[in-house]
Amino acid sequence: DLETTRSCVEAALEAIDAQNATGGGDTRALASLAKAKASDLVPLASNEMVQMHGGIGMTDAHDAGLYMKRARVTETLFGGASFHRDRYARLMGF
Repeated sequence: DLETTRSCVEAALEAIDAQNATGGGDTRALASLAKAKASDLVPLASNEMVQMHGGIGMTDAHDAGLYMKRARVTETLFGGASFHRDRYARLMGF
């Protein structure tokens, strides 16, 4: 999941670079794909982090709790996974 998300983000960034250089590329679709993949990955990664630390991540004694809370906000910032999946589908003509 990490590698797939990383690939989607890199493709979106390359499209932004190409658009800035030549004015072409479909940055909106690739950005929505990257955001949807990242929004799916964030809760999985943060939940695994808490589990690996034996639940201490739910306390204020460890930074894992802070990162988990921050991940929940980031997950929905600028639209959640379902919004961006729908946007990607519309941009692709579905």
